[in-house]
Amino acid sequence: MSYFNYCRRKSSVVRVGNTPLGGDCPVRIQSMANVSTMDTEAAVQQAMRMSAAGAEYIRFTAQGEREARNLGEIRQALRSAGCSVPLVADIHFNPKVADVAAQMVEKVRINPGNYAAELQKIRLHFIPFLRLCREHGTAVRIGVNHGSLSDRIMSRYGDTPEGMAASCMEFLRICREEDFPDVVISIKASNTVVMVQTVRLLVQTMEAEDMHYPLHLGVTEAGEGEDGRIKSAVGIGVLLSDGIGDTVRVSLSEDPEAELPVARKLVDYVRGREGHTPIRAILAPRYDCIQPERRVSRQVADIGGGQPPVVIPATGHAYPPSVAFIRLTPSELTDEVIAALTGDTSAVVILSSSHRNPVGEMRAAMHRLLRAGCDVPVILCRDYNESDGETLIVKAAADFGTLLLNGFGDGLMMNNAADCAAVDTDNLLYGILQAVRLRISRTEYISCPGCGRTLFDLQTAVARVKAATAHLKGLKIAVMGCIVNGPGEMADADYGYVGAGRGRVSLYRGRECMLKNIPEADAVSCLTDLIKAHGDWER
Repeated sequence: MSYFNYCRRKSSVVRVGNTPLGGDCPVRIQSMANVSTMDTEAAVQQAMRMSAAGAEYIRFTAQGEREARNLGEIRQALRSAGCSVPLVADIHFNPKVADVAAQMVEKVRINPGNYAAELQKIRLHFIPFLRLCREHGTAVRIGVNHGSLSDRIMSRYGDTPEGMAASCMEFLRICREEDFPDVVISIKASNTVVMVQTVRLLVQTMEAEDMHYPLHLGVTEAGEGEDGRIKSAVGIGVLLSDGIGDTVRVSLSEDPEAELPVARKLVDYVRGREGHTPIRAILAPRYDCIQPERRVSRQVADIGGGQPPVVIPATGHAYPPSVAFIRLTPSELTDEVIAALTGDTSAVVILSSSHRNPVGEMRAAMHRLLRAGCDVPVILCRDYNESDGETLIVKAAADFGTLLLNGFGDGLMMNNAADCAAVDTDNLLYGILQAVRLRISRTEYISCPGCGRTLFDLQTAVARVKAATAHLKGLKIAVMGCIVNGPGEMADADYGYVGAGRGRVSLYRGRECMLKNIPEADAVSCLTDLIKAHGDWER
């Protein structure tokens, strides 16, 4: 792994049916079905559509033993239809269901937060499960989610990156003791800052203990539409740019087939940096690669000096003559130029790169400024030529998101040479700033993609909630299909709309349930009344 030069992290190989993961294998893409696992025909048809859209693994929920056993029927029907994509069982709450699923599919996802509190009791359940997986050639994903840690971990660490990494490491150490190598890890959060910091911390911790397990990347409950794509591309793109990640799932509150092209575009874009011209650079002293602080810059007009990053429209922005914008590439940022910028209190640099690894080259330039002690404000600028709106969103979010989460940038600017009327570039940049929690300009929605546990039309619910609340700038509202993903995994939402049963919804304020089992038809109006009652309606 290299901070400036793209180099994929070396991970061990995990056998997942006929599609191995990690090592020198391609970065795999996957998705999750949202039909009932007991509806074999619907499950098979959806899996076939997902496979046609590029899915290399397909996940189904298995909330009970009946569902786990029916995965065997789904798998057999898919194989008879000529579809060989490995299946993954998603298990929550009941570790015994994982034992059944291990005999039915190629991979089982477990949540450490659902296991007994004491480490010795974890071993009593987890070790027999690993031995069963070894017997059946089944891989395991240890999936830790923000907001669903065990009480023991919570009491020691709180709901923190350190707690998430510690929870995962407990299970990995047992895997190593049992000599069970077919393990994949995921650590997810809807907050991109938490997700990125936690994965980086986990990788550092594993490396210190000579562990090299492959990683599954995803931003959980990312939402839908442009915002869901932005948030996913920011969180996943930062880690892919670091060389981290062996399989990717983009979680959108849309049909599963819609997730796969987004994942493919993101993976292909970052992997396209392989073999680039080397970038020579040195890390600035005391720079923390895991939890970087925002670079300190001086203030020029409303730019820099700790102000929220600005968006500079490509068409120009009226700044007073006292502001001197200077467009530079990293190669033009010489010692002489840096010395001049240090003494020019009117200067603002517009930094752009045409390198095949623009993130690496722009990182190098920012570290040059850090090492020189130059506090000139910097506008990050990227030029694209994309007619496809989704591709433009993915590339911009991955590029700018990486640099912003590295602590760099007092503003953003982008140009797109192609005609792409589907994307408002200024709105896109504000969306990226919101996704990295640096500038809030709209309501934030945290919504799960739905699965076989969801007992109402999630996409319709999201649309109705958005229509009623889109004016509430800065408020975070979660729409969750079931109790598995809420309230725990909507950890930092202000309000939550959570499926409680067929046609029934419970409403939360923070983590406190305020209204239980109300009819779905009344849920949106009850949500708006709840927001009004707590003084959050006027924003």
